[in-house]
Amino acid sequence: MRIALGLSYLGNAYQGWQSQPSGQTVQDHLERALGEFATQPIATLCAGRTDSGVHGLMQVVHFDTALDREPFSWVRGTNRYLPHDIAVEWAQPVSDGFHARASAVARRYVYVLRESAVRPSVDAGRVGWTFRPLDGRAMEQAAQLLLGEHDFTSFRASACQALSPIKHLTVLDIARRGAYWRFDFQANAFLHHMIRNLMGCLVQVGQGLQSPEWVRDVLAARDRDAAAPTFSPDGLYFLGPVYDPAWGLPNRTAAYDWLP
Repeated sequence: MRIALGLSYLGNAYQGWQSQPSGQTVQDHLERALGEFATQPIATLCAGRTDSGVHGLMQVVHFDTALDREPFSWVRGTNRYLPHDIAVEWAQPVSDGFHARASAVARRYVYVLRESAVRPSVDAGRVGWTFRPLDGRAMEQAAQLLLGEHDFTSFRASACQALSPIKHLTVLDIARRGAYWRFDFQANAFLHHMIRNLMGCLVQVGQGLQSPEWVRDVLAARDRDAAAPTFSPDGLYFLGPVYDPAWGLPNRTAAYDWLP
């Protein structure tokens, strides 16, 4: 039997998603919890790996098991062994043809940025921060230049293992609510650090340090040194993968509800 899980987590305490020798990743904790509940080792495959400090609102994983358990049992039983900042929110049997990563047609992220003269306190670690005022119109003009299919080499980390730097960015929406800016991203796939590097450039444009047209030059350079420094992971959330509705999977979890 193949089971899909929807997972939410705060990334501050973990060294990203993917299993590491330290055992301090989200995948390590999930697989230990699944193993405790199932009383046998269980290996998972995820929809999208997140970096250290990055949060997940609907990470999707799948695994194969011979155990016959009700979906609610996988949720409650696994959560019993998980730390407080990781939670399985739903479980659903799927066909053997489903693959958490390969079946995804797109991936969604959101970055939450606080604009304030004073650093974050109660939301520290959950939002990015800029103390300089931002020009939303300038950032929107820059965002339009980034949409579409491009070679995103300039926004790619040196450790990126993607086979191609060409990605299709279909959504880059910017909205403000009070002191908080929200940046929504959707693409067929993302490169390592791609969103954080895009954020670094958008913030420089918003602060007036660069013109909106500068991002076109950064794209054309195909050189990481042409772009702004990588922005903080604190405000970055994996909203989850997009699947064909035929799979019948939820497209969100309760963790979405706190976002501005």
